Amino acid sequence: MTSTTKPPGLIGPPTPCGTRIPSTVLIDEQALGDFLNAAVGEYRLITPETPLPCFALLLGLAEATTFHVRRVAFGRNARASDPAARQEFADTIVPRFGPAYENEHRGWWMDSADLLTAAREAEDAGLDLLGSIHMHPDWHRMGPPSARGQVLSERPTPMDRHLFGRAGWPLNVICYLERRGDDFYHALAAWAPTPQDASGGGCAELDLRVRTSNLLGA
Repeated sequence: MTSTTKPPGLIGPPTPCGTRIPSTVLIDEQALGDFLNAAVGEYRLITPETPLPCFALLLGLAEATTFHVRRVAFGRNARASDPAARQEFADTIVPRFGPAYENEHRGWWMDSADLLTAAREAEDAGLDLLGSIHMHPDWHRMGPPSARGQVLSERPTPMDRHLFGRAGWPLNVICYLERRGDDFYHALAAWAPTPQDASGGGCAELDLRVRTSNLLGA
């Protein structure tokens, strides 16, 4: 779980060039519900000075044509405490993507011990560690004036594309969350880093389906 070329908080299973990535993502509603509950909780605490993130790992099954997400695993954010994280943000992310990322509340770096715990949990359950899911709030509405120019959605930002490539996870889900009045709404999209852009230059969208059988009482 360590690497000399990838920081511990970012490492994931590599996707070698030529390896076929499943084209469809299936998510169980319980897994999505667990993430949405956490995301709404974090969203309620966001202020213009604290763009709090929400991040989780995706555990499930990787099959020939599909990823099937069965559960999510949460961990601590070591963005402000891990020396490797602090160096990555100072040396690479802030110079490349702007001073907004100097804010230690912006960005996620999963604690390496929690990453290892999630990997063991997946192995014990007969599941694969597929990738990650993170929240995009409507920061362009509630952030400071300097944040109003970039409209967030379920699509990856340049920073997301960079991290998707650096991490090497074959599956990366973005959950866009916004509040309208007293109600919350969300949108989802799934992404895979393209092999030729493994350094973080691009990604491909995957078809995504959320299981609805339990919602229908089936």
